Amino acid sequence: MGQRRREGERDVSGIVLLDKPAGITSNAALQTVKRLFRARKAGHTGSLDPLATGLLPICLGEATKLSGFLLDADKRYRTEIRLGVTTTTGDAEGETLRVREVADLDRARVAEAVARFTGEIEQIPPMHSALKRNGMPLYKLARQGIEVERAPRPVVIHALELVRCEADRIELDVRCSKGTYIRVLAEDIGEALGCGAHVGALRRTGVGGFDAGRMVALETLRAVAEQQGPEALDAGLVSMEDALLHWPDVRLAPDVAFFLRRGQAVFVPHAPARGFVRIYTREDRFLGIGHVLEDGRVAPKRLVNA
Repeated sequence: MGQRRREGERDVSGIVLLDKPAGITSNAALQTVKRLFRARKAGHTGSLDPLATGLLPICLGEATKLSGFLLDADKRYRTEIRLGVTTTTGDAEGETLRVREVADLDRARVAEAVARFTGEIEQIPPMHSALKRNGMPLYKLARQGIEVERAPRPVVIHALELVRCEADRIELDVRCSKGTYIRVLAEDIGEALGCGAHVGALRRTGVGGFDAGRMVALETLRAVAEQQGPEALDAGLVSMEDALLHWPDVRLAPDVAFFLRRGQAVFVPHAPARGFVRIYTREDRFLGIGHVLEDGRVAPKRLVNA
């Protein structure tokens, strides 16, 4: 049975590049955006902790079919790390576990320690995370004082730039793979420096091909919706295919598009040899995502009602 339409809801599709404010959960931000747009369907593309701010792409309508691809995308963050204090959560919202003296740290020593964490590394997921054990989120177990063993997970730190280093605080620009915990990175750097650390502030500045320059504040959305109505918000939506511009595109003749839209793999002249592709009609109508099979045909992966 399909999702029942509520009174006043709209079938609106596109991506909102939200600048999530501090102090609210990603789900609360999602529900607020959905309500402002009066969208029938919405989903976000990877949670930010309440403490964190910055880029939270929210997919509306047909764009929710692409949210998984943004979940898998690389991320970029700017984070301030406070040295000398470890907390229960790995960030400033937790209770203090231990305070240690921060020795005189020159920039060269800090840079050397930070550099150890570039490339492929392993992280042990924190207890205060949404990962589940036997159906129970770890953060709920943590609130009960229960700690369970977590297996290390491989992640990739593509780049780490030491932006600022002063007294007991350092600031980093991080480019990383999906699944990277900045809190764990901060704790590990703190241990490498012998003093412990936690995240004092965190801002996400990039998700896949999207960057902070295109973000819109929640208050801006609220003001437009209140003054001009939800339809006025549609002009600020990012198109679905903008999330996928790093993939090549293929154009289908009408008869070929007919069969692909019915779930069949099709031959496309001059298609890439492998990987994902964006699929369009020859009239530039976006149809969705396909992947190239071993025999060279393009099979539908996620199609949208465009």
